[in-house]
Amino acid sequence: MREKSATVDEPAHIMGGYVFNTLHDYRMQPENGILPQRLHALPAVFSESIPPPLDHIAWREADVWQFAHLFLRQSGNDGDRLLFLARAMNTLFAAGVVLLVGWWAWRLAGPAAGLSASAFAAACTTMLAHGPLATSDMAMTLLWLASPAAWWWHLRTRSTASLALSAACFALACVAKFSAVLLPPTLAALAAVHLWRSRSTCEHPPPPLLRQLGSMLGSAAVHALVACFGIWAFFGFRYAALNPELPPGDFSAPWDYVGAGLGFPGWVIALCRTHHLLPEGYLYGLAYVLKHSEARGAFLDGAYSIHGWISFFPKTLLYKTPPALLAASLLGGALLVAALLRRRMTGGPLLPGAHWLWPLLLPFGVYWAISITSNLNIGHRHILPTYPALYVLAGLVAALAPALVPARRRRWMIAPAALLLLLHVVEAARIHPHYLAYFSPLAGGPEQGHRRLVDSSLDWGQDLPGLRDWILLHRRENEQVHLSYFGSDDPDHFAIDAVRLPTILDFRTTRPWTWPEPGIYAISATMLQHVYQPVRGPWTTENEAEYQAGRALNPSFRRLKENPQDPELLAILPLQDWDRRWRRFETLRFARLCHYLRLRGHDAHVGYSILIYRLDAEELEAALERPFSALLDAAQQASDRRS
Repeated sequence: MREKSATVDEPAHIMGGYVFNTLHDYRMQPENGILPQRLHALPAVFSESIPPPLDHIAWREADVWQFAHLFLRQSGNDGDRLLFLARAMNTLFAAGVVLLVGWWAWRLAGPAAGLSASAFAAACTTMLAHGPLATSDMAMTLLWLASPAAWWWHLRTRSTASLALSAACFALACVAKFSAVLLPPTLAALAAVHLWRSRSTCEHPPPPLLRQLGSMLGSAAVHALVACFGIWAFFGFRYAALNPELPPGDFSAPWDYVGAGLGFPGWVIALCRTHHLLPEGYLYGLAYVLKHSEARGAFLDGAYSIHGWISFFPKTLLYKTPPALLAASLLGGALLVAALLRRRMTGGPLLPGAHWLWPLLLPFGVYWAISITSNLNIGHRHILPTYPALYVLAGLVAALAPALVPARRRRWMIAPAALLLLLHVVEAARIHPHYLAYFSPLAGGPEQGHRRLVDSSLDWGQDLPGLRDWILLHRRENEQVHLSYFGSDDPDHFAIDAVRLPTILDFRTTRPWTWPEPGIYAISATMLQHVYQPVRGPWTTENEAEYQAGRALNPSFRRLKENPQDPELLAILPLQDWDRRWRRFETLRFARLCHYLRLRGHDAHVGYSILIYRLDAEELEAALERPFSALLDAAQQASDRRS
């Protein structure tokens, strides 16, 4: 990832963690897990980085994106190095996942399974994409794996050491990401399984039921107390989120908004606020996550929604997972079933650690059950905690395939595992270094990725360095570049000289009024699909009518561009109203252009996430001025010319 610019969430994580660590204030980014953010910002703390001014409006409004932009790109800090070091810190979580996956498979089926599972994890495009990103996803992946494992070990041993480890893992999960709220019911289900197994399979008479239940409840109480202590510790043992010794300000969205309409969870959060049961920063972050998961723009296979689809994550798994890993996981699962059946029938030595399947597969099922019903369908990364189970199942092929056949054939049965692992590694090597943009051949490969998924599944703002290099190689003399970038990094930092088209984050800069000219159009896939723009989805007749009304004002817009104090036009409308009409017209114009470009197809791409179009005057006229009914024919003609 050293060849990539910052992804959308990374500057906010670094900035949030820096404010937490140095200023002991929790207004910035409390919704993305305080543990990983504190870790990501440690290099910035130890390098004595220069903080942005606290009298800036971004501080007062808790605008973490603007504040991070100031910190990394405008305060004299070496932002590229701070980003690199933050990513390096996050690889600790990724390494933990690889090691824990290997340990788990080893416990199930021996060293061959352990080494194979770790290899599948380490070479997976998903791990290679998200392991070195300064976000909270890999931290939660590790702790979603570790917490059930430690709890299961404690249920079986009842030792003080196992209780301490389990409680610590649970507490860290609670401050890693708010999806940890799914852990208590998961751990309760594991306790129920252990209780059932202990009373139905134990060779000796089990302890009285009430004693077992009392012991489990006591352990659960210890977990709750340690988790509460951990949360308070990470928030500096202070209820108030805002440090009273610093300049005043507030959260980015008011409490009245984020806490409204949350139902029973909102009631619990309000109760905790009233009695100061948990820190305000933690409660606000939880409320913020719940509020913004109610409805969110989403894109899948050309369709748009704000409430998502049940099929989103199953399709995402199919699209973003290397086929060799899917095949190895399915084969490992089939071999696992065969081994369990043989063990049940013969009582043989296969799978001596079979009980470790419970804390692996039950959390996998719980997470999937919640994911497919979620309205938050914005990224493949949200199912990362389910991938370790796939790696373990894939690793079992190396151990179980030889064990289930006669001895004379065993040496040949390692071949399926070796072949699948080789194909898995080759798939990762082919997409290097664009791991975030990986799409399986089953989805048409990365070239078709922008038609399947966008945002963090493909285009997270990571390819500005690649765009700079592409422009240097391919730009013709005096050719104008137009850029619509989806991300939180700064194109100016990479010396990208381009006319700015509409974007998501503008860092409080005002785009000048411009008109499209022939040249290069570089458009991020998320912007091309218009997932988060005011005009969402395909172009409609209603959009066309409003656009044509705006086009009728073009002569007036051009006059105001030349003379913003034109008395005749200002007598009709104040300048701010003209500006508002211009911004709406610009939004519609860009939406119509993107609709045309989606029909037309791109000429080139940068890292598969930024699509390149070379448009001449004739094509611009076709895209922006011809009747709506002629757009499809114009796009087809342009596509034929390119072919």
